[in-house]
Amino acid sequence: MRYLICAPATLLALLLAATVSCSEPLAVTPLHTGNRSPLVQIFGLPEPAPASILAHGRGEAGFYLDIASNYADEDTKREVLLLDGEAYRMTLACRYGLGERFEAGIDLPFLGHGGGVFDRFIEGWHDFFGLPQGGRKEAPHNRLIYSYSINGTERLKLDDSNFGIGDIRLTAGYQLYKGDAASPRALAMRGSVKLPTGDSSRLHGSGSVDTALWLDASDDYSVSVGHLALFGSAGGMTMTRGDVLPDQQRSLAWFGTLGIGWAPADWIAFILQLSGHTPFYDGSDLKELSSNALQLHSGGTLRLAESLFMDIAVSEDIAVKTAPDVTLHLAIRKTF
Repeated sequence: MRYLICAPATLLALLLAATVSCSEPLAVTPLHTGNRSPLVQIFGLPEPAPASILAHGRGEAGFYLDIASNYADEDTKREVLLLDGEAYRMTLACRYGLGERFEAGIDLPFLGHGGGVFDRFIEGWHDFFGLPQGGRKEAPHNRLIYSYSINGTERLKLDDSNFGIGDIRLTAGYQLYKGDAASPRALAMRGSVKLPTGDSSRLHGSGSVDTALWLDASDDYSVSVGHLALFGSAGGMTMTRGDVLPDQQRSLAWFGTLGIGWAPADWIAFILQLSGHTPFYDGSDLKELSSNALQLHSGGTLRLAESLFMDIAVSEDIAVKTAPDVTLHLAIRKTF
């Protein structure tokens, strides 16, 4: 299944990219992905964005797909948690430049949960890199169950496959600084508001209104082959009381990203980025709920045509149990 899905798409992308003739260098931008845990992605946690605001009258539209494999089986004297399944997130997103320094956008996500097909692939991935399985091999394959109990009282349970619209997010950006070079140093302030349009009982949304404010920064350097980019973001988010574990939900979270990318040619870039956030829940001794999360995303960008791009990445939970074991990310973006 791994090769059936990944190999043809990658080969096609490479063949197309090899024929592209470009008039400008490939911009290295952050991967538009994050923590896709079923108990985290329901909130309006922003993904890092380019530090350069779109010019007036310019836009970008994208399709973003994340497939996250979740497995956690915890049983303490007070709490019982079982997260076993695959979470799917497909997002249609658009950004548009409204003036010399302003930008507005909208994210329309679709979320789903199922038993999935990647259990054996994830087990092989962990074996290949010598990573702990954490009991995954002993669990039934392709099972969906998310459940959580505290002091003998069931607080959460989802065991039926589903798919539907998530919480819509409105975004805005303002260019604080941008240099004059072709690939300039840049700093942007961004904000977002997430509305409770998804069904929280099926973990398509949180039931809360989330407001975030953050900074995106980047710098670019010419090297002997291509160019190198450094980027980062940092900010905070407030949340109203939602419907998922409402008595344990926090009202404030902090988040950030730090990454590096290298574009050796004008059709390909390699990207590594770290992303993390503070927990969204308290009142628990389990890392899945009440610990700071940290992920490593590794992948890159391919230019398929002058203004058409593909992002491919894999994410791992560096802080174990705070994010999905493995998340596969694929994006198609077009500027206009």
